[in-house]
Amino acid sequence: MPPSLPLPRSLGARPRPGAFDGSPHFHDGAFHNRRPDTSGVPTESRASLIRDFALKGRSGRPTGPVPLATPDLPADADTCAATWLGHATVLLEVGGHWVLADPVWSERVSPSGQVGPRRHHPVPLALRDLPQLSAVLISHDHYDHLDTRTIEWLTRHQSMVYVVPLGVGAHLRRWDVPPERIVELDWGQEHQIGSLRLACAEAQHFSGRFLTNNTTLWSSWIVATDEARVFFGGDTGHHDGFTSIGESEGPFDLTVLPIGAYDRRWRSIHMDPAEALHAHATLRGQVLLPIHWATFDLAFHAWADPIEWLVREAGDTTLALPRPGERFRILDDLPANPWWRP
Repeated sequence: MPPSLPLPRSLGARPRPGAFDGSPHFHDGAFHNRRPDTSGVPTESRASLIRDFALKGRSGRPTGPVPLATPDLPADADTCAATWLGHATVLLEVGGHWVLADPVWSERVSPSGQVGPRRHHPVPLALRDLPQLSAVLISHDHYDHLDTRTIEWLTRHQSMVYVVPLGVGAHLRRWDVPPERIVELDWGQEHQIGSLRLACAEAQHFSGRFLTNNTTLWSSWIVATDEARVFFGGDTGHHDGFTSIGESEGPFDLTVLPIGAYDRRWRSIHMDPAEALHAHATLRGQVLLPIHWATFDLAFHAWADPIEWLVREAGDTTLALPRPGERFRILDDLPANPWWRP
């Protein structure tokens, strides 16, 4: 990756005032979840979070090197396959299209390259080894999902469009992405690229890259063709919208859902593994790929707690449990070895 960026550039940009007054989710100068009590981390809990992070020690880190796989990518995208590259970064193959979700290649998820959560493992695929993408999806603008240096590299070396929630385009334009390569959508809107349909769906979260929150929207994504359907959850708390999405858009061949970074103080904005299993069921998913764990230490649980909890409660749910970098096809035998255990 290139050297660390100047701090102001990595912060991105705020959308122009009034740009989203037509959105039913935008009022009083900010975006909102449907539930009024879920706008982010409660202010009164922030002091306790700072204290607990200072005292947590190494509990959120792996005890040894994280096993990686070198992605074995075909020349052409498959009907339905996925390569988890760590945290929320996933390379999807849907109906012959390559779609990259929440790409983060930087060493730290922070506005600075010197401080902030650092990776537990390298990205198992170099940016230069990516195939030609049809689209890049962004779920929201937090640093562990929207990475300035990765965006700049992709803009220079790929020709795909960025499909993003409302407001995120302001960051991309600040980072010299041409406007014609940016598609901004509200929940319920969609964009078509040939046979590929990208639909913006509800999530329950918040946004912000510095002192101001919720000036940009957050979302999940439906990635679909006539041949396959994938739900990418991004970063979200559990909400009743999963049921209506499952009824109107499901069944899904693959759901990609977050299982990590949970805590009692942000239950409304991050799912735990049991909630991810419930969301998968209500979405009418066939295979569940768990994400948002293993790569960055962003909470207070132990490193492997999310995946152990998921496996313990999965029952007859079909799980894909790849090492970072391990590609799998929905129609093949799915990766299931407990590689995270010593």
